[in-house]
Amino acid sequence: MAQAASKVSRRAYPAWRQRAVARASALWPISQPEGSALKRLSALFCALLLASLPQAVPAFAQTAAADRAPVVILVTIDGFPARALKDPRLPMPALRALAASGAVAEGMMPINPTVTWPNHTALITGVNASGHHVLANGHIVVPEDGGDPEVKPWVDKDQLVDARTLYEAATEKGLTTAQVDWVAIYGAKGVTWKFDEAPKLDDTISKELMAQGLVTADQLEHFGDDSSAAWRDEIWTDAAVDIIEKHRSNLLLFHLLQTDTLQHEYGAMSSAGYEAYANADHCLARVVEAVKKAGIADRTTFVIASDHGFASYTKTIHVANVLVEAGVAQGSGRQSTGVAQLMPEGGAAFIYIRDKAKRAQLEAELKPKLAALEGVAGVYTNEEARAIGIPSDAVTDQAPQLYLVAKLGYAFGDGVAPTAITANPERGAHGYLNSMPEMQALFVASGVAVKPGVKLPDFPNLRVEPTIAQILGVSMPKNEPPLTEILK
Repeated sequence: MAQAASKVSRRAYPAWRQRAVARASALWPISQPEGSALKRLSALFCALLLASLPQAVPAFAQTAAADRAPVVILVTIDGFPARALKDPRLPMPALRALAASGAVAEGMMPINPTVTWPNHTALITGVNASGHHVLANGHIVVPEDGGDPEVKPWVDKDQLVDARTLYEAATEKGLTTAQVDWVAIYGAKGVTWKFDEAPKLDDTISKELMAQGLVTADQLEHFGDDSSAAWRDEIWTDAAVDIIEKHRSNLLLFHLLQTDTLQHEYGAMSSAGYEAYANADHCLARVVEAVKKAGIADRTTFVIASDHGFASYTKTIHVANVLVEAGVAQGSGRQSTGVAQLMPEGGAAFIYIRDKAKRAQLEAELKPKLAALEGVAGVYTNEEARAIGIPSDAVTDQAPQLYLVAKLGYAFGDGVAPTAITANPERGAHGYLNSMPEMQALFVASGVAVKPGVKLPDFPNLRVEPTIAQILGVSMPKNEPPLTEILK
């Protein structure tokens, strides 16, 4: 057997495989006389055992490789405007420390629509909505009865995302992956550990948090019911810390949400928004500390980003009023039905026309009427909207036939109102054109792979995915170039 092992070594079998053969020899020692039949049978058995090793051992080898491979932690602070980082009164010391020790961008341009799920998906696919087909915070269903379109968030990733993701590429390379409160990822293959926006009791991380007394089964079952946005961010951070300290995944996707929730309610960069920023920084500091505690700081890179900026508005545009006046919809209050079906998205609005035979006619009739509305910055047909990253309606049923964008100070509302424009207390929205300064997003990178002191000009968020792919050494489609200027 010693001779056989030597022969294996000369054939350049990896060391882990040679060690496995040696362990097999120890378990089944050969002590028969030279040339005996039993000796030859034993040698044959060991040869067969060696032949079977590629199926039996690589899982251990992959785990060992993952334990030595680079680590990237992508943290998204939902709705954090790039301009907020320039405020010297911003109460975010952990974020400032990462920016000071690494690279920071003047701003990062999101994709259209400037909405959470489309942009989170862009960050890990490197393509815009025309490539991944995510246009809202879930799968858009346009009812056949002419009712208002419905957004269904809890659908499988394969039904929603039409692009290759970083976590799939990482898994194929033998790396481990994790997600906490990430989006458009439900039921996805290629995620090793997960703690969803709506956590499941039987998931590994849920069980570990319950075992530590950090959350109860009842709290998980009713996670979004009457709980504060701050508490949810805290529990999601508990999950991220647990994954870092116990599992050390090579790629962690972690989404913080309170910043978006409070700015919607009280306005962009409001006092409530700043409270949320401070809480997000507390969560970020816990993640950084967990990396140190886990002993992986020497191979970890942090990417801190936001999906979009934020803008305040005090007027609501009721597009349904125009649709009713044009005779293509009926309704009152918050509901309307008709051949033209409306879905507002804050600073954007989608109009679907299910009847293909009537599309061209209705588009021509409605476009000037909608463009004349106070507060409307632009109305695009589907063909025109492709120039700003909206997919073709011939390729996906998620794409609207008319795409509207609002001016600053306005947002689109649902249903029919007494007047087409109504006043409201100051609130916050996004969805506006991605070229607007208010929509520019945060980007900070720091850690082992990043040069210190790099100041980046504005760049599109489609360059985040190739940058992370290069750090991890994984294969993704070549679209936008990586940010090589920040990498060591």
